[in-house]
Amino acid sequence: MIEKIAHIGVAVQNLDDAEKFYTNVLSLNVSGREKYGELIASFLPIGDTRIELLQSTTSEGIISKFIEKKGQGIHHIAYEVNDIEKTLAQLQSKGVQLIDKQPRKGAHNSKVAFINPKSSFGILVELVEPERK
Repeated sequence: MIEKIAHIGVAVQNLDDAEKFYTNVLSLNVSGREKYGELIASFLPIGDTRIELLQSTTSEGIISKFIEKKGQGIHHIAYEVNDIEKTLAQLQSKGVQLIDKQPRKGAHNSKVAFINPKSSFGILVELVEPERK
């Protein structure tokens, strides 16, 4: 079911400032930015995974609301799966509360779905099926 950690999503107020920390202090490189919906994401590969810095483009955005409630920091952990529809069906059959019963489009043309933190010990879990080329 789970292949690997795809990325760790980090909620930030200012993407430029966060990128400077990760590049200047931790010596990571930004591999790109992508805007989807009301989010701008910056991707920093590290080993076989990535850090995904997330900034809302509006004060009413999900990341803005998250930061207002909990502060900047880890927003979610994303796990890569081979077949997201099959994985969602398996989780649902085990009684896991899903935010998304059907996958939606994510960054890099992937399919994504979220597990309710109530089912995953307070951690927002994202499932990611990468685009198959």
